[in-house]
Amino acid sequence: MIRNLIISRTDGIGDVILTLPVAGLIKRLHPGLKIWFVGRSYTRPVIEACENIDVFINWDEVSGYTPQEQIEYFKRLQADAIVHVFPNRELARIAYRCKIPLRVGTSHRFHHWLYCNRLVHAGRKRSPLHEAQLNVGLFRPLGVEEAPSLDTLIPLMGLTKPVELDEAFAQWLDPDRFNVILHPKSKGSAREWGLDNFSALIRLLPGDRYKIFISGSADDGVALRSQIETWGSAVTDITGKMPLAQFIAFIHKADGLVAASTGPLHIAAALGKTAVGLYAPMRPIHPGRWAPLGMRAGYLVLDKQCHQCRHDNRCACIENIRPEDVVLKLEQLATR
Repeated sequence: MIRNLIISRTDGIGDVILTLPVAGLIKRLHPGLKIWFVGRSYTRPVIEACENIDVFINWDEVSGYTPQEQIEYFKRLQADAIVHVFPNRELARIAYRCKIPLRVGTSHRFHHWLYCNRLVHAGRKRSPLHEAQLNVGLFRPLGVEEAPSLDTLIPLMGLTKPVELDEAFAQWLDPDRFNVILHPKSKGSAREWGLDNFSALIRLLPGDRYKIFISGSADDGVALRSQIETWGSAVTDITGKMPLAQFIAFIHKADGLVAASTGPLHIAAALGKTAVGLYAPMRPIHPGRWAPLGMRAGYLVLDKQCHQCRHDNRCACIENIRPEDVVLKLEQLATR
């Protein structure tokens, strides 16, 4: 019987979001299960907002411990199992040395052959499955029999515990308009739609119906400064204005978000917001693998094979998504 489980996913926000449904699924299979989630410090607010995660473990802190301290730390958890959703050689070695009874990892990493005692033979790069379904597949040794449908996973996101939004940020929202967040940059995690397209989208959104926010990191704000100035009073600049926990709370209180395949898109989708994702038709970054999961989430992608853009920083395929189609998608999803 599995009573204490460690889930390890020490990569990005979007990756973590698409791992959360498996926590809800596995708790249904093992009532009373306690779940620790090992993540990076910057993903902590996401993990702590999930009702299905009991304890967050900050890998950025634990990785700085001595090897003996690391082993003692994980031994105290008395875990029955650990699932390495994201391959991390050091964590796999620690779990092995702690003699955690069930240690699960993909067979596609050599160090898992050394340190795991259950290997799941499933490749991701050419799989037709969504990332969330691939994550679930790693839990077959814990009783999951097959990859559930995406409709089954959406209610299991569990992102129900965002912190309270500070009044200073809440007053920016307009209760009489549709508060939409536009997130133009991706920090290299996805192909970008382009600022010309976002400018056209801003012109198409009527000011009497939409209040538009531009989001991003502080560095994004610096890079976008001159462009934001040209948008003027049509937008409210929130780049770098709030920590992630407050940004999650802000998305929760807003109405919608438009972005490429980034962390904020997946956060908005998981919170049940109107979320429009903009994608390149290119493996492995296409929406079949990375579409946002939510009751009001959807995406736009050109119906073609994207080959010429593969080795370029820019992608003509995503840039050719029409702003008019984004407006239509936003309105369609908002009425669900």
